[in-house]
Amino acid sequence: MADYKDPREEDIVYGDRRLSRPDASLPDWEMPDTAYRPLPIVWFTGAFFVHLLATSVIALILSGQAGWISFALSAMAAGGIARWTWARGMAQAATGWKIATIAMLLINLFFVAALSFPA
Repeated sequence: MADYKDPREEDIVYGDRRLSRPDASLPDWEMPDTAYRPLPIVWFTGAFFVHLLATSVIALILSGQAGWISFALSAMAAGGIARWTWARGMAQAATGWKIATIAMLLINLFFVAALSFPA
């Protein structure tokens, strides 16, 4: 029976590499990329949920007021959320993500307008 070393007590040596744990996938000389790089879908989803929450709060608070007030405040919220999303990193994202984000904010505003100005 082979004599297996305890990885908690000593390093395991394989040729010119040293692994401190037998289940490690990278050798000790390899530095994994540990920088946080958020994806555009994170910014898109964040903008969607923040705008959904903001328009819901505006609609609840101003439910007895004129519809144009709710719509105007929701449009201002959409503009602020768009600026915030672009500052977070959407400005460097692909054009498709930018178009999708603007379209999503406009579609949300369409629903706000449909509720604010019933036919």
